[in-house]
Amino acid sequence: MVLGADDLKQLEALESRLTQSFAADELNSRYYEGTYRPPVMGLAVPPELRMFFTLANWCRTTADAVADRMKMRSFYLPGEDAASVELREGWDANNLDSEANIHHKELLITGRGFVSVGSNEEDPDHPLIQIESARELAVDVDHRHKRIKSAARFYGDEGEGPKLATLYLPNETRWLTKGSQGWSVDKVDEHNLGRVPLVMFLNKRRLGKWDGVPEFQDVKPFVDAAARSLTNLQLAQETHAVPQKYVLGMSKGDFVDKSGNPIPAWEAYFNAIWANGNKDAKVGQFSASDLKNFHETVDHYARLAASVSGLPTRYFGLTSVNPAAEGAIRADESQLVQNVENKQAEWGDGWGWVMGLYERFRTGEWVEGSRIKTEWFDAGTPTYAQRADALTKMYGNGNGLIPRRAALEELGFSEAKIDRYERYAADEASAALTALEKDLNDI
Repeated sequence: MVLGADDLKQLEALESRLTQSFAADELNSRYYEGTYRPPVMGLAVPPELRMFFTLANWCRTTADAVADRMKMRSFYLPGEDAASVELREGWDANNLDSEANIHHKELLITGRGFVSVGSNEEDPDHPLIQIESARELAVDVDHRHKRIKSAARFYGDEGEGPKLATLYLPNETRWLTKGSQGWSVDKVDEHNLGRVPLVMFLNKRRLGKWDGVPEFQDVKPFVDAAARSLTNLQLAQETHAVPQKYVLGMSKGDFVDKSGNPIPAWEAYFNAIWANGNKDAKVGQFSASDLKNFHETVDHYARLAASVSGLPTRYFGLTSVNPAAEGAIRADESQLVQNVENKQAEWGDGWGWVMGLYERFRTGEWVEGSRIKTEWFDAGTPTYAQRADALTKMYGNGNGLIPRRAALEELGFSEAKIDRYERYAADEASAALTALEKDLNDI
């Protein structure tokens, strides 16, 4: 079936929008992968010596440091106090413990990310939740209601443009193929949701803007600056760090072996120049250059990168002799932890909408207002012993602020493990009671 004129116009507009973002996405990807080479004037390092180029990949450090702390714990349906077993089962069925980590990382690199939900013909009880590439997907946003009006994913590019596409509309999803006659419809899923089954996530969202910002956007200038300094350092190591030698009173003919053959340049440089038969020759060496200025410059850029990213300076290689104490680590990471917690709150709403769509596909009914709450693991880095000690005090042997099960949850144990531990505790209590009754009977 040939795509209609209105849908074709919409599809072409979305493809044009995706094309416009390609250059920026490619640049950010290269920054993250550490393959981008900033332009240089060529004053200190000529083009033929760019083999010495060295990059400090602080962009990857900045993105990964945040992504590694985005760990989902559980979901809560509206009005429920206990975590939803069904939603957790759907999360596990779609391998989202690992897929969500990829999603968060890509979101931090490009500034935007997408998750789609759809029917699962092979397993209707567990609808499909798929992480979509922001580099393949463009959306048209309803600014008034802050939701997606339509979206399209383009893929199957073999050098002549994409050959396949998926068009997401409020009541149906269409799979398209591009042939000699243009785009045609291969398959249609009439879900009748009344909304596009796609959720958009944005990093560092601002009002009125729907493209997001890479996590390392402010770090990129310092990565470029540090790369130039490190490249100059590499060149200086080859030319100025090794003491330069000089000789006076010798001619080219003096650099020959006992058979009269010319001595290779490197051999003359490292060996022969120290022993020669010319009594009038004077040999000496210049002082080696101090490369401390390069080290201090790179450290300065690292501190600037830490200041704009909110990461501790030790993440950029600036460490002290003595390891930081636990309290100092928490204080040092306060800005990073606050940044992650803000993202957990914002992206948690996005994941709530994803699981709301999941429930709609699974049960045919909308969750009331899609008000599904998310719970994340602690974004900080307390030691296990520190957390266990604090929770033990809060439990207070049954007389504290929280019950035992809550303490086990805070330690990060799964519901299944907590149930198993509770059975162990009940068995131990039963065995202790039996032993006490036996002792009383023996008296």
